[in-house]
Amino acid sequence: MANKVLLVDDDQTLLSFLSEYLTNNEFTVLTASSGADALRLVYRERPDLVVLDVMMPGMDGWELTARLREMADLPIILLSAKTAEADKLRGFRMGVDDYVTKPFSFAELTARVQAVLARSQANQASASPMYAAGNLTVDMDKRQVLRGKEMVPLTPTEFRLLQCLIQKRGQPVSESSLAQEVWGTYRQTDSAVVRRYIWLLRQKLEEDPGHPTRILTVRGFGYRLGTAPLGTSPLGPPKEG
Repeated sequence: MANKVLLVDDDQTLLSFLSEYLTNNEFTVLTASSGADALRLVYRERPDLVVLDVMMPGMDGWELTARLREMADLPIILLSAKTAEADKLRGFRMGVDDYVTKPFSFAELTARVQAVLARSQANQASASPMYAAGNLTVDMDKRQVLRGKEMVPLTPTEFRLLQCLIQKRGQPVSESSLAQEVWGTYRQTDSAVVRRYIWLLRQKLEEDPGHPTRILTVRGFGYRLGTAPLGTSPLGPPKEG
């Protein structure tokens, strides 16, 4: 079955040519020229990936990304004429999977779409349906996290980060690997984004976020999932930043 891609841009000429190119590369293509139309299509058609332009009238790409992240955990690629690092980091902080600057070739964008979809599908296929340790339970299929009987609300990006740590539990995972798995790209300054999301996860999952026992820091490298039950440690709480 062909992957379903939603293209969102107010430039009708670009939409037409890009839609034709992706269709010729065996994608099923949906198009929307506004954020409101895109939200309706996502709700009705359940695309596998969304490619959207940042600069649109009305609901721009930033607002649309935030709304999509509230609706579903689907891959998002941003298109923008803005090349500043701050704009790219803003996109990655919002949980987009790739950021493509204009002008771009259709071949390059198609390759990026294929890479993001392959990574997303591989993550879904490799995920064990359940993970439990101490009072923490993660249901991968339902994308639900429980601390005891209490539901823990995670954003799609937070859940993907936790899922990556679970899949590689017992192993230290570098910041660059986490960025690649969760956001699909890595630049040196993106480590701040990874650290921010680790901090957010700890606030929600740890009994004492200042002394984490679940998500541990591997100094100078990255992070690993702790093996002790949440909130306990045989050696006492580690001093983690």
